[in-house]
Amino acid sequence: MRGKDDEQGGRSHAADEGAAGGDLFPAERLSAMRMIEALLFASRDMLGAEEIAARLPAKTDIPAVIADLQRAYATRGVNLVEIGGKWGFRTAEDLSYLLSREQVEERRLSRAALETLAIIAYHQPVTRAEIEEIRGVSTSRGTIDVLLETEWIRMRGRRRTPGRPVTYGTTDAFLEHFMLTSVSDLPGLEELKGTGLLDSAVPAGFSVPVPDDSAELRDEEDPIDEAELFDLMAEGSETTDDRDS
Repeated sequence: MRGKDDEQGGRSHAADEGAAGGDLFPAERLSAMRMIEALLFASRDMLGAEEIAARLPAKTDIPAVIADLQRAYATRGVNLVEIGGKWGFRTAEDLSYLLSREQVEERRLSRAALETLAIIAYHQPVTRAEIEEIRGVSTSRGTIDVLLETEWIRMRGRRRTPGRPVTYGTTDAFLEHFMLTSVSDLPGLEELKGTGLLDSAVPAGFSVPVPDDSAELRDEEDPIDEAELFDLMAEGSETTDDRDS
């Protein structure tokens, strides 16, 4: 006959086996995982925690359940990834060769466009005049238009200064293309030196700003309404291609 201790030991052993490869979570946790999984698969766009929470039962621990789901998909053909504070499924990187039949048309950006993009990423929100001041040369409207077309930058608002110039910032598409969780992952001064992108003997007092792509407008910014944004985009599409080099 098995004693009480043996039975408890058996149950403990079974529990250990379950934890190792069986039902890891209580029914409610599994239910929440299935609901989030369904939402992410059905959604055309990536979803933030607040958007997910709005569809799940109250008091659901969204970050914890997402972490569980991320672990569950870690070894699958698709992985659950976070980009810009939002979540979505993406093909596992090691299986990217399966999509090699897709033809990707590479579009090489000019040096001016790359410099402008870097300035916007690090100094956002920033106006065209401020970009020109940092670069030391004029920046054509065509350069800004190219970056808008790639959807790597966006018009954020209008600066509360004479002329009310448009301010620019980066987008989630920028983060996704460069595989960044947030703009805070951009390299700092020491990292730029280490990669050779900056001279090791930089001028005294030189610093690299800490980037911030918060969607909230700053105190010195006014919002752009949809009608005005449409007019600005239309104006840009009619601009002659006078891109600087």
